[in-house]
Parts: sequence; structure tokens; C-alpha cells
Amino acid sequence: MKPKVVITHWVHPEVIDFLNQYCEVFPNLTRETLPREEIIRRTRDAKAIMVFMPDSIDSDFLDSCPKLKIIAAALKGYDNFDIDTCTKHGIWFTIVKDILTIPTAELTIGLLIALSRKILLGDRYIRSGKFRGWRPMFYGTGLNGSTVGIIGMGAVGKAIAKMLQGFDVKIFYYDTVVLSEDEYKKLRVSYASFEDVLSNSDFVVPMLPLTPSTKHMINDETISKMKAGSFLVNVCRGSVVDEHAVVRALASGHLAGYAADVFEMEDWARIDRPREIPRELIENTEQTVFTPHIGSAVDSIRREIAMQAARSIIQVLNGEIPDGAINFNIKKEQIC
Repeated sequence: MKPKVVITHWVHPEVIDFLNQYCEVFPNLTRETLPREEIIRRTRDAKAIMVFMPDSIDSDFLDSCPKLKIIAAALKGYDNFDIDTCTKHGIWFTIVKDILTIPTAELTIGLLIALSRKILLGDRYIRSGKFRGWRPMFYGTGLNGSTVGIIGMGAVGKAIAKMLQGFDVKIFYYDTVVLSEDEYKKLRVSYASFEDVLSNSDFVVPMLPLTPSTKHMINDETISKMKAGSFLVNVCRGSVVDEHAVVRALASGHLAGYAADVFEMEDWARIDRPREIPRELIENTEQTVFTPHIGSAVDSIRREIAMQAARSIIQVLNGEIPDGAINFNIKKEQIC
């Protein structure tokens, strides 16, 4: 019999066709997230599972699915998944490392421009039927000639810095890892302390993984250190930003605007995560721009992300070490 593989969310048909050559595939053909209980039911006798951002894997899940050999994540950030527990169970956990970088950086640039140039406000005004031609209104803040602060200069941070070069901006960055001299020259960035990045930037872009040390790194205190009238854009993880602190800063006028593609309610690993976006943010259509976690939502990119996860599954079922594995201390007898 072919080994069973569960896919928790919709993927391109080509991915299913590829896996069907080697496995018995149980896909989710809808565009909705299945209840956790249903995913466990489907996976009880599965050898592999392909998971996505809304999923969460913990010890209870793995205890219920004893035949699993690999969890292939069609994503880059994995804070919703208990990797140590996967390793203890002898289960490979793989991610897709780099292919999400460029589309996420592209969306960041789009949010910077949409927020500062009041594009959504203009769009709503046109659709209201009130537009009768040019009027002196919807004046925004140009990106060109501004100062952008990037907190976290990993792959996406570097891609954002590279894309910003066409806008003649000054870029400050803060990270615990300092760039090489060649990277400084290539990206045309300047290192600054965390506090200086906040106080000198017209736009602040956190680009960090969610860890205990980065949770709510952007909070009432840190926002108060930002330049008055500056903008905050979050495309990394929702809980890096305290959304209620943003509500207060927007209300006071200290923040001119907030854009986000990610939200605290999505961070399933947080026991105390909120279950919805603050109503004050949703109702604030004058100072905010939001997108529904579409950082990597380029059709060809999403197809390749799922295909890479599928290839990792086949590698493990063939007894190989999978590409994209992030846990390597699995004993050989555990994966045979």
C-alpha cells in the first residue's frame, strides 16, 4: 500500500498530482482551515503531513498520530510548532527557507507606499461617487527622501533594503548580527542602536521571528521612542507588535499610521493569544492599511512552496534526509 499523506490546506493540483505518484494523498480541497480534531482524525494513520500557517503541532497532536515520519511545513516561520517534541518523536520537521523572501519584501514596499500615500482612502473616495476631479486633498508623506528603520536584517530585511534603493531613502538597521563590510556597501545601510532606529526613522519595519524575547518588542514604551508622526509596518509576526499599544499611539497622534499583513490572533503557540484583531484597529480606516497575510501570496511562489514541501515528504519516505530540515538530532532507528 502507498503511504498516506495529509495536506491540511488547499494546494495547487500539480502538487497533489506529484504526491499521488508515490502516496495516497488526502488533501483539503476547500479554502478553509479544517478543525484541529478533523486534521488529527485524518492523520492518525498517516506517514506524512503538509502543514500551513494556521496549523499548530504539539505533543497531544503527535501522540494521536504515531505513524508520522515527517511534518513538511509550507512556510518559513515555525513558531506555531513544537520542534523539540517532533524530534523526540523521531519526526522530521521541514520548512521552505528562501522562496518567500522576495514576495514578502515586495508586499512590505507596497504597504509602505499605500499607507503613507493614502491610497486606500483615495480608492474609497472614488468608489463613493463623490469624486468630481482633482482637489487639494489626501496629501500624504512620500517614501522618497525619507528614513526607513529595519529591525532585523535577515533575508527579508536585506531584500527590503535592496528594493528601497530606488527610492533614495536613508536606511538604518538594528540587529544582533552586524553585516559585513561588503553587505553594508551593497545594501547602502547604516547600523544604529535599537533606540536610534526608532527615534530617527520615518518608517519602522520590524522583521523578526516570534520568540519570547521579541514578543511585544514594539510596545507602548518603544513606540513612545519613535519619531512623532512616523509609520509602523509589520509583515513578520503579529505578536512582535502589541496591537493595543498601536491603538493608543494612533489615537494620540504619535503614530501617523500602521500597516500589517500579520496579526496577534494568528500566533497559535501563544496560550494567551487574542482571538480577534482589536476593533479599534479595524474601525480606524483613516490611519491603517491591512492585508490578510498575503506576504507570499504570489501564485507561482505558493505553488513552488508546496512543491518543495512535497519533495521533502518523498525524501523522507525514501529514507533520505529531507531538504529544509531544521531538526537533525533524530536517531537513525527512529526514522527507519
